[in-house]
Amino acid sequence: MSLDPSQAMNVAHVLTEALPYIRRFTGRTVVVKYGGNAMVDERLKQGFARDIVLMKLVGMNPIVVHGGGPQIGEHLARMGKESEFVEGMRVTDAETMDVVQMVLGGLVNKEIVRLLNQHGGCAVGLTGKDGEMIRARKLTFTRSNPELQEPEIIDVGHVGEVESIDASVLHMLAEDDFIPVIAPIGVGEDGAAYNINADLVAGRIAEVLEAEKLMLLTNTPGVLDPEGNLLTGLTAGEVDDLIADGTIAGGMLPKIRCALDAVAGGVKAAHIVDGRVEHAVLLEIFTDEGVGTLIRGGRHE
Repeated sequence: MSLDPSQAMNVAHVLTEALPYIRRFTGRTVVVKYGGNAMVDERLKQGFARDIVLMKLVGMNPIVVHGGGPQIGEHLARMGKESEFVEGMRVTDAETMDVVQMVLGGLVNKEIVRLLNQHGGCAVGLTGKDGEMIRARKLTFTRSNPELQEPEIIDVGHVGEVESIDASVLHMLAEDDFIPVIAPIGVGEDGAAYNINADLVAGRIAEVLEAEKLMLLTNTPGVLDPEGNLLTGLTAGEVDDLIADGTIAGGMLPKIRCALDAVAGGVKAAHIVDGRVEHAVLLEIFTDEGVGTLIRGGRHE
């Protein structure tokens, strides 16, 4: 079926708008944290896979880090095991960690690999345990307790934070034109496995690789001003000001802090991207408008 003239002009406009971005980002690394609706809506899943494969085919080096919290919760519920959260973190005993490894490192990871390969990519699934790529340390935190003189130390089990990243496996895969797909499971000094927040893993990998971009897919449009308008093209300093005046608050704060840490660590730009938009990744990278909030280092434009 041929395109009518107006459709043809739209296609030509899109291609010409994308060309300078393709030139600019050829050979550059982009780390994408994949999660939210984009992982569960079939149309969005297919679109995401096509986006990542296209990025690879035009010469970029995409690396996917994925979450899987809802899928873990579903499997625990089937086992009759109730999910418990403390300060937003899943309490992860040894039995729960077995489920985390099965779901994240197995079911979810391999489905993403399958989708990428189905659309013409050459993807390889990994966890942070492979090649000891992600070294982790046990995460504990404290909270005040009126009944105790000292702050209460909370142990949430096999939940970790990134201690270090060994990117040698990722460099090797990139050189051979593979697309790494990483489940955020790290390994501790004692050999134990730890579940780590996927945003934080993506951010640290982007820093270590000196990535051009870190992209965090969310279920929100991005950073909004008090009137609900999307803010983009922000510097790190401007984001700090928005946090200070309360414009950025609540559930957006952890992702914003991850983005700020990444640009402070040398990543050229971080993007908070609306993963509910089909082809959100391509639109954010290859169009002038984008579909999210872009954050760069520095104080002010």
